[in-house]
Amino acid sequence: MIRYLIIICVTLLATNAFAQEETHSEITTYYFIRHAEKDRSDPTEKDAHLTEEGHQRAQNWSIIFQNVPFDAIYSTNFNRTKETAQPTADNNRLEINTYPVTNSYDDTFIKATKGKTILVVGHSNTIPDFVNNVIGHEKYNDIEDTNNGNLFIITIIDGVSSDMLLTIN
Repeated sequence: MIRYLIIICVTLLATNAFAQEETHSEITTYYFIRHAEKDRSDPTEKDAHLTEEGHQRAQNWSIIFQNVPFDAIYSTNFNRTKETAQPTADNNRLEINTYPVTNSYDDTFIKATKGKTILVVGHSNTIPDFVNNVIGHEKYNDIEDTNNGNLFIITIIDGVSSDMLLTIN
Protein backbone atom coordinates (compact mmCIF):
# COMPACT_ATOMS: atom_id res chain seq x y z
CA MET A 1 0.00 0.00 0.00
CA ILE A 2 2.82 2.42 0.90
CA ARG A 3 4.55 1.62 -2.39
CA TYR A 4 1.42 2.58 -4.35
CA LEU A 5 1.04 5.79 -2.35
CA ILE A 6 4.65 6.70 -3.12
CA ILE A 7 4.21 5.89 -6.80
CA ILE A 8 1.13 8.11 -6.92
CA CYS A 9 2.99 10.93 -5.14
CA VAL A 10 6.00 10.72 -7.45
CA THR A 11 3.71 10.55 -10.50
CA LEU A 12 1.81 13.63 -9.35
CA LEU A 13 5.06 15.52 -8.88
CA ALA A 14 6.22 14.50 -12.35
CA THR A 15 2.81 15.42 -13.82
CA ASN A 16 2.96 18.78 -12.05
CA ALA A 17 6.34 19.41 -13.64
CA PHE A 18 4.90 18.79 -17.11
CA ALA A 19 1.92 21.05 -16.40
CA GLN A 20 4.23 23.84 -15.29
CA GLU A 21 6.32 23.54 -18.45
CA GLU A 22 3.33 24.65 -20.51
CA THR A 23 3.54 28.05 -18.80
CA HIS A 24 7.19 28.27 -19.92
CA SER A 25 8.51 28.25 -16.37
CA GLU A 26 11.91 26.69 -16.01
CA ILE A 27 11.62 23.68 -13.71
CA THR A 28 14.41 21.65 -12.18
CA THR A 29 13.52 18.62 -10.09
CA TYR A 30 16.03 16.70 -8.01
CA TYR A 31 15.40 13.33 -6.38
CA PHE A 32 18.03 12.46 -3.77
CA ILE A 33 18.49 9.03 -2.20
CA ARG A 34 21.13 7.36 -0.10
CA HIS A 35 22.66 4.14 -1.39
CA ALA A 36 20.93 0.91 -0.44
CA GLU A 37 22.16 -1.52 2.21
CA LYS A 38 25.86 -2.27 1.83
CA ASP A 39 27.90 -5.32 2.78
CA ARG A 40 29.39 -4.65 6.21
CA SER A 41 31.15 -8.03 6.60
CA ASP A 42 34.59 -6.43 6.17
CA PRO A 43 34.81 -3.19 8.19
CA THR A 44 38.04 -2.24 6.40
CA GLU A 45 36.35 -2.29 2.97
CA LYS A 46 35.92 1.32 1.82
CA ASP A 47 34.14 0.45 -1.44
CA ALA A 48 31.59 -2.15 -0.38
CA HIS A 49 29.03 -3.68 -2.69
CA LEU A 50 25.33 -3.97 -1.89
CA THR A 51 23.92 -6.88 0.05
CA GLU A 52 21.05 -8.94 -1.38
CA GLU A 53 18.70 -6.70 0.62
CA GLY A 54 20.43 -3.69 -0.92
CA HIS A 55 19.97 -5.03 -4.45
CA GLN A 56 16.28 -5.57 -3.67
CA ARG A 57 15.97 -1.98 -2.43
CA ALA A 58 17.69 -0.73 -5.60
CA GLN A 59 15.10 -2.64 -7.64
CA ASN A 60 12.33 -1.16 -5.48
CA TRP A 61 13.64 2.36 -6.15
CA SER A 62 13.45 1.64 -9.88
CA ILE A 63 9.80 0.61 -9.46
CA ILE A 64 9.02 3.71 -7.40
CA PHE A 65 10.67 5.88 -10.05
CA GLN A 66 9.17 4.05 -13.05
CA ASN A 67 7.00 7.02 -14.05
CA VAL A 68 9.62 9.70 -13.46
CA PRO A 69 11.19 10.85 -16.74
CA PHE A 70 14.78 11.31 -15.56
CA ASP A 71 17.08 13.30 -17.81
CA ALA A 72 20.20 12.22 -15.94
CA ILE A 73 21.33 10.08 -13.02
CA TYR A 74 24.27 11.01 -10.80
CA SER A 75 26.14 8.81 -8.34
CA THR A 76 29.33 9.06 -6.37
CA ASN A 77 32.05 6.78 -7.71
CA PHE A 78 31.48 3.95 -5.22
CA ASN A 79 30.15 0.45 -5.86
CA ARG A 80 27.23 0.83 -3.46
CA THR A 81 25.95 4.08 -4.97
CA LYS A 82 26.37 2.96 -8.58
CA GLU A 83 24.68 -0.37 -7.81
CA THR A 84 21.77 1.51 -6.21
CA ALA A 85 21.39 3.78 -9.24
CA GLN A 86 21.82 1.10 -11.92
CA PRO A 87 18.28 -0.38 -12.07
CA THR A 88 16.76 3.10 -12.43
CA ALA A 89 19.39 4.03 -15.01
CA ASP A 90 18.59 0.85 -16.94
CA ASN A 91 14.85 1.61 -16.88
CA ASN A 92 15.53 5.10 -18.25
CA ARG A 93 18.22 3.96 -20.71
CA LEU A 94 20.67 6.37 -19.12
CA GLU A 95 24.33 6.18 -18.22
CA ILE A 96 25.29 6.97 -14.64
CA ASN A 97 27.25 10.21 -14.27
CA THR A 98 29.67 10.31 -11.36
CA TYR A 99 30.06 13.36 -9.16
CA PRO A 100 32.56 14.22 -6.40
CA VAL A 101 31.64 13.48 -2.80
CA THR A 102 32.44 17.07 -1.74
CA ASN A 103 31.53 20.39 -3.33
CA SER A 104 28.94 18.66 -5.49
CA TYR A 105 26.48 21.50 -5.99
CA ASP A 106 28.73 23.78 -7.98
CA ASP A 107 28.21 25.95 -11.06
CA THR A 108 29.02 23.06 -13.39
CA PHE A 109 26.40 20.80 -11.79
CA ILE A 110 23.81 23.59 -11.68
CA LYS A 111 24.33 24.41 -15.35
CA ALA A 112 24.23 20.74 -16.41
CA THR A 113 20.99 20.02 -14.52
CA LYS A 114 19.02 23.25 -14.88
CA GLY A 115 15.54 22.63 -16.26
CA LYS A 116 15.90 18.85 -15.95
CA THR A 117 14.72 15.98 -13.77
CA ILE A 118 17.67 14.41 -11.97
CA LEU A 119 18.30 11.47 -9.63
CA VAL A 120 21.26 11.82 -7.26
CA VAL A 121 22.52 8.83 -5.26
CA GLY A 122 24.93 9.47 -2.40
CA HIS A 123 25.70 8.76 1.23
CA SER A 124 24.23 9.28 4.71
CA ASN A 125 26.38 12.35 5.30
CA THR A 126 26.59 13.76 1.77
CA ILE A 127 22.97 13.68 0.60
CA PRO A 128 21.61 15.94 3.37
CA ASP A 129 24.50 18.37 2.79
CA PHE A 130 23.84 18.35 -0.96
CA VAL A 131 20.10 18.95 -0.35
CA ASN A 132 20.86 21.80 2.07
CA ASN A 133 23.12 23.41 -0.54
CA VAL A 134 20.41 23.19 -3.18
CA ILE A 135 17.70 24.72 -0.96
CA GLY A 136 20.10 27.35 0.39
CA HIS A 137 19.87 26.68 4.12
CA GLU A 138 20.63 24.03 6.75
CA LYS A 139 17.42 22.04 7.13
CA TYR A 140 18.42 18.37 7.04
CA ASN A 141 20.84 16.48 9.29
CA ASP A 142 22.91 13.43 8.41
CA ILE A 143 20.87 10.30 7.78
CA GLU A 144 21.04 7.55 10.41
CA ASP A 145 23.42 4.82 9.30
CA THR A 146 20.63 2.23 9.33
CA ASN A 147 18.24 4.37 7.25
CA ASN A 148 18.37 3.63 3.54
CA GLY A 149 14.82 4.75 2.75
CA ASN A 150 14.86 8.55 2.62
CA LEU A 151 13.76 10.27 -0.56
CA PHE A 152 14.36 14.00 -0.79
CA ILE A 153 12.54 15.78 -3.61
CA ILE A 154 13.38 19.36 -4.54
CA THR A 155 11.59 21.31 -7.22
CA ILE A 156 12.98 24.65 -8.38
CA ILE A 157 10.64 26.81 -10.43
CA ASP A 158 12.03 30.10 -11.70
CA GLY A 159 14.66 30.09 -8.95
CA VAL A 160 12.26 29.32 -6.07
CA SER A 161 12.73 25.93 -4.42
CA SER A 162 10.34 23.68 -2.53
CA ASP A 163 11.44 20.50 -0.83
CA MET A 164 10.03 17.44 0.84
CA LEU A 165 11.35 14.36 2.58
CA LEU A 166 9.61 11.01 2.23
CA THR A 167 10.58 7.81 4.02
CA ILE A 168 10.12 4.66 1.98
CA ASN A 169 10.73 1.29 3.62
